[in-house]
Parts: sequence; structure tokens; C-alpha cells
Amino acid sequence: MQPIGASEMIINERGAIYHLNVRPDQIADTIITVGDPDRVAEVSKYFDRVEHVCAHREFITHTGYVGNKRISVLSTGIGPDNIDIALNEVDALVNIDFETKTIKEQKKSVAIIRMGTCGSLQGEVGVDQLVAGTHGLGIDNLLHFYNLQNNEEEKAILSAFESHTQINSHRVFPYIASASAGLIKHFTQGYNHGITVTCPGFYGPQGRILRMPLAMPNLVDQMTSFKYGNHHIANFEMETSAIYGLCNILGHQCLSINVIVANRVKKEYSKDMGQAVNNMIQKSLAIIEKI
Repeated sequence: MQPIGASEMIINERGAIYHLNVRPDQIADTIITVGDPDRVAEVSKYFDRVEHVCAHREFITHTGYVGNKRISVLSTGIGPDNIDIALNEVDALVNIDFETKTIKEQKKSVAIIRMGTCGSLQGEVGVDQLVAGTHGLGIDNLLHFYNLQNNEEEKAILSAFESHTQINSHRVFPYIASASAGLIKHFTQGYNHGITVTCPGFYGPQGRILRMPLAMPNLVDQMTSFKYGNHHIANFEMETSAIYGLCNILGHQCLSINVIVANRVKKEYSKDMGQAVNNMIQKSLAIIEKI
């Protein structure tokens, strides 16, 4: 097998993958991703012990144990482009031999669970509640650079969404990928389920108007009213679809858990976002420990 070129997979002088600055022995098989670098310590403070701390740019990684469960928590920063870096490098850490720079014959599947914040698109899903995304529906363009294969249900949901919103007429071509059934089944009590839409920005792509007019002023309302069978859109944010799409291609397990900090239907915002995030971390970490 031909080795991967030095310009394609960059390994630094300490034997770590370039952006994450993590070596293969420093990453666990269960990985929690967070957007905010400061949130890494807010998760790892509940670890019984931390064995590795790595940092480079916005990418901070703490690896340690909760009981007997080895877990890494990794900050990705905001947006699908950062997820492209983080997920490709996580996969390289577990499935590429750093000595020979060749892909391992025996592939490893890790569990990647996002803990993030989001906006609710349903009035009854209020601030401080939790959502576990059944699907990630991306209105960014990241997965168009990869060969993502959809099943028939995913194709049907995507087609119905395109028809409902007419988003393609604005030269936006969505994609969709599913959460891992083996993970989401553990997150039921106290978690709303629904499709999570991933946007390529915080303002215009999420229907916020400051000084610039919107090309799709009705998109948020159209997402709120979308239904296909038992499926509806629960929330939107900026990372989930990229995680789901890349994990589905690479063969990793994936789930996105988000706490609602803004209800865009009722125009409400959490009165204590820090506590809401902390509640999500504690509740979800207790479940992850037992999986």
C-alpha cells in the first residue's frame, strides 16, 4: 500500500497529528466533542482522572476516565469546516499507522458524541431542554466534497425538505445523514428527538437580521413547519450534519446532543445558559459512562 504523502497528513515533531496536536495513544474510543474550547474543562472536571491534555489553536483535548470508561473530550471550534479537520484527524489517529503512514487493515470504529448548544425550532421544545438529533440535515456544502451514500428513508426526507422549502432555487443543496441507532437509543428519557439542521453561519443562515436583508426570509418558518411522516425539525446549530455525514462515511458511531439556549419560535433565551450546559454535561456523561 502506498504511504500517504507528508503534505496530505501532517505529523508534527512530537508525533502528533497537526491540528489536534494529539498522538494515537492519547485519544480514547469514546470522544465527546464541544464547540467552545472552555467547555472542555467543564466536561473533564467530572472525570475521575485526566491522563492527557493537548492543545493547538481552538483544538483542546482532555483524555481521562470516568469510572472505568476512558473518554476524550475535544473542542472543535464553530462550524462544519472545523468538523472536517477534527473528524478526519480523529479517524487518522485510530485508523492510520503513524510509522508507515498507511491505512491499517483492521479498521476501528469509535463513538463520537457532540454536546452543544442550539436554537429550538418548535415552540414546545423550550429553553434549557435537551435534543438528541435523529438526523443531521446540512444546508452547508461540506459533504458535497465527499461520497456520502444515503438510504431510502434519508433520500425521502431530503427530497421532502427540498420540496417544502424550495431551497434549491437559492443554489443551496442540502444533504442528510443519520445518528447511530446504537447510541441514540440510550438517550430517551429527558431528551427530545428530531432532525437537527446544521447551518453554515449564525446570522443570515439562521434567519437573523441585523443590517443585511435575507435571501430566504421564510426559511426558519419553513423549517419549523416541515414534517415527513413521523419526522420533524427540532433544532438548528452549526456542526451536527458534518459529524453525522463524516462518521457515516468513515464507519464511526455518532450522536449530537444539544441544549436549547434560544427558542426561535417563542423568541426566548435561556436565563442561565451556563447552568443549562452543565446540566446537559452531567446528565449525558452519566449515560455515556454506562454505554
